[in-house]
Amino acid sequence: GAHDGLHRSDNRGQSFEHIDSPMNSMDVWKIAFDPINPDTMFVGTRPANVYRSKDAGQHWELLETDMVDDCPNVGVPRITALTVDPLDPRNVWAGVEVDGVRRSLDGGDTWSRIGGGLNDPDIHDIAVSVGDPKTVITCTPGEIFTSTDTGEAWQGLGVRDSFPLPYCRNMALKPGDPNVIFVATGDGPAGSTGTIQRSTDRGKTWENLSLPVVPNAPMWTFATHPADPDLIMSCSHYGQIFASSDGGDWWTKLRREFSETRAMAWTPN
Repeated sequence: GAHDGLHRSDNRGQSFEHIDSPMNSMDVWKIAFDPINPDTMFVGTRPANVYRSKDAGQHWELLETDMVDDCPNVGVPRITALTVDPLDPRNVWAGVEVDGVRRSLDGGDTWSRIGGGLNDPDIHDIAVSVGDPKTVITCTPGEIFTSTDTGEAWQGLGVRDSFPLPYCRNMALKPGDPNVIFVATGDGPAGSTGTIQRSTDRGKTWENLSLPVVPNAPMWTFATHPADPDLIMSCSHYGQIFASSDGGDWWTKLRREFSETRAMAWTPN
């Protein structure tokens, strides 16, 4: 996703081609795939819209999500969270910075705005933990909320009082272990440092993970892959890359640094 819509690589990232789509003049912030049928994919943009393709990106449709056009926080709202339930792809979640959470229970055909205790509309990320009970997890700038009834009711975990740096940006679930949650945090949206929090009991308790250097900005996002559940990668907002090969107990910093970074991924080679 880029400032001019979508780009695709068919050779593991060596080269990319621009895909013609209705998002050509939009910022693409999120891409999500149906875990059962990967030809079905969703794209979230700025302005805040959700598009769906059922043929691997050849054709697209704008979905009716009823999102606001502007807000005082970020000016033009954007889709900062887009998640398909790994067990039931009919359930699709979209989070907006800043306009709350939208939920579809029919694969994106219809959407509804949900609340029920989710009292902060500034959504940064959404994840679905497939443990028992299945739990939807949402993070906002100063709190993490969970729901065990498909978003009808939400409970805050009170992390503002327990995290040393309470600005929550993104989350990751450890592949194969739905109880382990990682949260990238910092001292504010334009802050100067960050850290990583980990819970091994689905948010009941947390630990602050030790990084080899002090991050140069809030920690921002993660990359995981089921091929190696213990390989967790994370980055600061300003391009420092950290990696752990033992599930987060011990971290190293990669030598290569980048500029502003908002998303990352790794794949086996």
